[in-house]
Amino acid sequence: MNIKKILKELTLEEKASLCSGADFWHTKGIKRLDIPPIMVSDGPHGLRKNVVDSIDPNEAVEAVCFPTASALACSFDRSLLTAMGKALGETCQAQEVSVILGPGCNIKRSPVCGRNFEYFSEDPYLASEMAAAHIKGVQSKGVGTSLKHFAANNQETRRLTMDEQIDERTLREIYLAAFEGAVKKAKPWTVMCSYNRINGCHSSQNKWLLTDVLRDQWGFEGLVMSDWGAVDDRVEGVRAGLDLEMPASFGKNDKLIVEAVNEGGLSEEELDRCAERVLALIDKAEDCRTGAVWDKEGQHELARDIESRCAVLLKNEGDILPLSRKEKIAFVGLFAKAPRYQGGGSSHINSFKVTSAMEAVEDHCKVDYAQGYVTDEDRTDPALLEEALRVAEKADKVVIFAGLPDAFESEGYDRTHMRLPDCQLELIEELSKVNENIVVVLHNGAPVEMPFLDKVKGLLEVYLGGQAVGGAVCDLLFGKVNPSGKLAETFPKKLSDNPSYLNFPGVGDRVEYREGIFVGYRYYDKKDIEPLFPFGFGLSYTRFEYSNITVSEDEIMDNRILTVSCDVKNTGAVEGAEVVQLYVSDKESTVVRPVKELKGFEKVSLRPGESKKVVFNLDKRAFAYYEPAVKDWFVEYGEFEILIGASSRDIRLRASVYVNTVDSLPLRFDFNNTVGDIINCEEGRAVFGDWVDKFCKVMIGENGDGFGEESRQMALQIFKDTPLRGMICYDERPEFDRVKLREMLDTVNRMLEQREL
Repeated sequence: MNIKKILKELTLEEKASLCSGADFWHTKGIKRLDIPPIMVSDGPHGLRKNVVDSIDPNEAVEAVCFPTASALACSFDRSLLTAMGKALGETCQAQEVSVILGPGCNIKRSPVCGRNFEYFSEDPYLASEMAAAHIKGVQSKGVGTSLKHFAANNQETRRLTMDEQIDERTLREIYLAAFEGAVKKAKPWTVMCSYNRINGCHSSQNKWLLTDVLRDQWGFEGLVMSDWGAVDDRVEGVRAGLDLEMPASFGKNDKLIVEAVNEGGLSEEELDRCAERVLALIDKAEDCRTGAVWDKEGQHELARDIESRCAVLLKNEGDILPLSRKEKIAFVGLFAKAPRYQGGGSSHINSFKVTSAMEAVEDHCKVDYAQGYVTDEDRTDPALLEEALRVAEKADKVVIFAGLPDAFESEGYDRTHMRLPDCQLELIEELSKVNENIVVVLHNGAPVEMPFLDKVKGLLEVYLGGQAVGGAVCDLLFGKVNPSGKLAETFPKKLSDNPSYLNFPGVGDRVEYREGIFVGYRYYDKKDIEPLFPFGFGLSYTRFEYSNITVSEDEIMDNRILTVSCDVKNTGAVEGAEVVQLYVSDKESTVVRPVKELKGFEKVSLRPGESKKVVFNLDKRAFAYYEPAVKDWFVEYGEFEILIGASSRDIRLRASVYVNTVDSLPLRFDFNNTVGDIINCEEGRAVFGDWVDKFCKVMIGENGDGFGEESRQMALQIFKDTPLRGMICYDERPEFDRVKLREMLDTVNRMLEQREL
């Protein structure tokens, strides 16, 4: 397709028409210029393609449902996400879908966000790495992705109108960082803007977000589309860099674009940029169309394998797991027969088959079963409870399949609490009275409170594990697969422990992110709050030993790469995989920073007795914070601690490095700066040092205990927070006035300017 030539031949009306959908799932085609429509479709953990000729977006073809993002991120396995992405790409090729909508890499600000099951993590580095791996897999098959929802779609409550008040540093370090890494590393074909407003401006018409940051700073070259129905002012959207409005607006917004160009409110060049990107996407999609064989059964087995590597073993008291085929085992809970394996909303897949634990367990041994509870409402059925008690009393071990029913979490609304249904809690409580060997398997999209934790010996978190979850669960319970997942989010003991608790979901259409950068484990670490389960936590059927941490340099400039390595050994009796996590801690900073931040991870498989070296490469961003004063990432000189461990709260190895930088922050002083500010600066000390010393002498008295360093520091502590303007009234010399103070400040500021040059 000769895009430049086509642009010249398009009428103004045709250009505008290209910038909105033809219907719910297709872009517009223009027959006279041989421009075909292309199809986009929901994802991200399976294809949700509309049935041909159906006008109901919920009528979808049968497809394969893979584990949701909440489970996938717990794998900490980039190759696993890429493998799933490739399968999705092959599916889309077979179904002539050009772009699959996903992945979602919004941050899990609160555990009760209704859409958390579609998002990877509370940590931006982990989220970006998982999203990038997913994107690379899909796009390797010639199918585009749509990284979403850009940006800060962290709640479902009033998501179409909510105005999120977020300071720039928090945006950059937490909510934009997840997208930044994925955009730069994986180059998604498209990015989908979010519904919400950020600091007063709708994402769909936010030039700072869609052009200044996404395109100019991050180098994104693809197309930006709206979330479905997210457009507020279409003309402003074109100006801001929103290329494609989805779905169709029946020509209404196209007309507004044409009118704005004709009336001079919008330049045709601005419209051309959007139309050109739409044409480029269509051209790329058509060039990459290959067709493929859709092996649903093969993908079903892949989904089973993926989930088995994502599930997290949270408790295994007395090595109650793995189960033995020789034991008398009971499965209790409706989810054992009818698992909850995906969330509700636009990502809901019409699965071609579902494997339950009751079906899969037949390959391992015979088990007794009791339904235990109902899910249509939260009520205890006495007959079902009595049946479960009879089954549990006769068993050596009882596996209770629990979790959140469909009505408890979905796109479109947020949860109001973190509890399991009361009927399930009662079931666990009563069964624990008749059998001490209880294992709970949890099917849920986000953290839940666990008042039963001390009453059970085993706990396996499988999240929403896809259509083959039953097979994966049995593989894990019986030891065919060794659990290797680690939590991609913190499980608080109670909802009120969460950092966003007092400011979620906001008041009316306004929510303030007052917790700032302290999201997830960053907050629990800083406040020294013990969570139920920490970020990065997960058990195994084997044990791992960490040793021999090394850093390539003891002191390094921030423009160089620091290489860190350590050895990990399987000291247990079975093969297993360990997620080795690297955190960086700034030992002393002039700005508030987290205690530590995840900056690297690797998953390594080891046979019993085997040892491997794990290597990490850390660049400037591993040590930097975002400094609004310079609109960039900045590293303060000083000592940083490298922490390597099995979770955020289980640090096994430590090393230190000093990081230096040639950059400096712009610094200028005025009357409102304090005495402490001025003497903490070398140039300030040179100009004000003698005056400060003399003033200290006056304060402590010439004939006091002497003007030693201890006395000087005492005097400084007394007035270090006093503004310079306030010191004039304490100096009796007539020549020391505002004019003199201004002269001294000007001298310091000139010295600072020279240093920066």
